[in-house]
Amino acid sequence: MIKTVNLTKKYGELHAIQGIELDLDEGDLFGFIGPNGAGKTTTMRIIATLLEPTWGEAYVCGNSIYNNAQEIRRLVGYMPDFFGVYDDMKVIEYLEFFAAAYRIRGEARRKRCDEMLEVVDLDFKRDAFANTLSRGQTQRLGLARVLLHDPQVLLLDEPLSGLDPRARIEMRNLLRRLGQTGKTIVVSSHILPELADICNKIGIIDRGVMNVNSEVTEVIKQVRSKTVLHINVAENLDAAAKLLDESEIVEDVSQGDGHLVVSLKDVAEDYSTLPTQLIESGFKLTLFREEDVNLESAFMALTRGVGAKI
Repeated sequence: MIKTVNLTKKYGELHAIQGIELDLDEGDLFGFIGPNGAGKTTTMRIIATLLEPTWGEAYVCGNSIYNNAQEIRRLVGYMPDFFGVYDDMKVIEYLEFFAAAYRIRGEARRKRCDEMLEVVDLDFKRDAFANTLSRGQTQRLGLARVLLHDPQVLLLDEPLSGLDPRARIEMRNLLRRLGQTGKTIVVSSHILPELADICNKIGIIDRGVMNVNSEVTEVIKQVRSKTVLHINVAENLDAAAKLLDESEIVEDVSQGDGHLVVSLKDVAEDYSTLPTQLIESGFKLTLFREEDVNLESAFMALTRGVGAKI
């Protein structure tokens, strides 16, 4: 659905983005993560045909940004970080105005606008003035607007920015539902945890260069080279540490926050013998779990020393 090849944009000697490579399929929800000014908006505007690259190529549903810009604009819904609403225009009037711009006419226009208000949970505000909405409601109205023409690709620039905790949860749930409809969605953010639980692919960009670009599972797999266990016993923690350290599958044992942190060797795939050894030696287990590796900890490991601060 979206493919970019060596996508580069320069302003004088400054590279806004450099050599961006994306390959997103139908139904992908891509988290585009990086600090402000990293190149996220530039990349999205090029894909939306609102900005020309210095060199490189981008395709949307097989259409080149150079030869089929009009078709791409029909296929793409782009929501910028900041957008205004018109004074003295009701929510339903705002949507009907843009539906008319998309040449949706007559009864179909009103029906489509009502459907989009239901999708973004704003039907109860249909007759409210658009400029009286909260920040979260305004963001949802903007999303309803870009969904009017039923685009196959959504480019959402910082849709969670400035939202209160409840509004962020509602927006994440909405994005998750949209992803389940088969649309390809690119969501940018400078805050990783906002996207960690909804994306199946992520790209981490800093100073115009993509440092990480992979499926979430692959990113976590890169980091998880060793299995780490958290173990605690009711008493005599030092003796338990000594017993574990003698195991042939254990590489290192350390103490942290009142319990043992046990790193296994690369070859260790089955560690079921460890709790058995502890119990048979008279220890009472109070904690035994494998350390989780989430997207945030994977990000910290992969960007260590890169210079990115997100």
